[in-house]
Amino acid sequence: MLKKIKVNDAVGMVLGHDMTKVVPGQFKGVAFHRGHIIKEEDIPELLNIGKEHIYIMEPGENMVHEEEAALRIAIAAAGDAFELTKPSEGRINIKAKSRGLLKVNVPLLREINSIGEIILATQHTNTVCQPGAMIAGTKIIPLYITEAKLKRLEDLCRAKGKVIEIVPFQSRKVGVVITGSEVFKGRIKDKFGDTIRKKVEELGSTVNRQKIVTDDKELIAQAVKEMKESGSDVIFVCGGLSVDPDDVTVEGVKASGARVITYGAPVFPGSMFLYASLKGTPILGAPACVIHNEATIIDVVLPRILAGDEVKKKDIIEYGHGGLCLSCEICEFPVCPYCK
Repeated sequence: MLKKIKVNDAVGMVLGHDMTKVVPGQFKGVAFHRGHIIKEEDIPELLNIGKEHIYIMEPGENMVHEEEAALRIAIAAAGDAFELTKPSEGRINIKAKSRGLLKVNVPLLREINSIGEIILATQHTNTVCQPGAMIAGTKIIPLYITEAKLKRLEDLCRAKGKVIEIVPFQSRKVGVVITGSEVFKGRIKDKFGDTIRKKVEELGSTVNRQKIVTDDKELIAQAVKEMKESGSDVIFVCGGLSVDPDDVTVEGVKASGARVITYGAPVFPGSMFLYASLKGTPILGAPACVIHNEATIIDVVLPRILAGDEVKKKDIIEYGHGGLCLSCEICEFPVCPYCK
């Protein structure tokens, strides 16, 4: 299938694939594109980039070139909801057209990457995506691939759905209950309100009501019920979630009639997170770290709630794998999958 030709003998022949030039620290890109007819003046440049031989492709029946293959993979995996870039060095990138929550069919993605000679890489499922963000990339390993392998991939996607999709965020009303005697009595200024409002508005929702209450179980319970009655689709309770004797937010949420799904999450920062439900309305307990850290458990769970996901206890438990934020104060590392 592949015919190896000395560069000096290749004048007049058609290059069957993109050829990359790499200058460390300065440049990496395509020096010669597929379809380029080799000219005499190309020979020195080819030799300069270390190409003493090139491949001239003589495709047989039922073989598909890397550019066509990448396009077919991208269309099968993503469909019309995404923007596809032009092929470069055999690779096509898949970009978001709209804002929303990325959903990846991980088992299907595994099946596709198990076919062999096909590469499809995506961002993590449940990633918040903005328009123009690169969501996935695909290519094949050889220059040509069998029609049978591509058809197998396309049949899988027809049977099991798209590999990736973006779920739009819903515009929801969010109620915020801020607890703490020191805030209620004016000894310190509240910082929860602006922090939560910013996170909510960035995802296309609004805070419809906010209330500050002292550390009293019954008053917290009353405030939570008021948020529900005022039409809040999501309720935050902020502060009072530690094990200090004055922190009674958990008791207050329980007293409102809400069902506590989990108190505590295997995520740093955000381990004192509370997640509850009051007659179907999600309640998110924001610990103090939300004020001090750019990314916490809230930034993982809130987008899913606003995208209409039904978050369960097992979902919170599964966050333990990857739940150590490497930009928090407990360690020295600068990056994290959730810290954008």
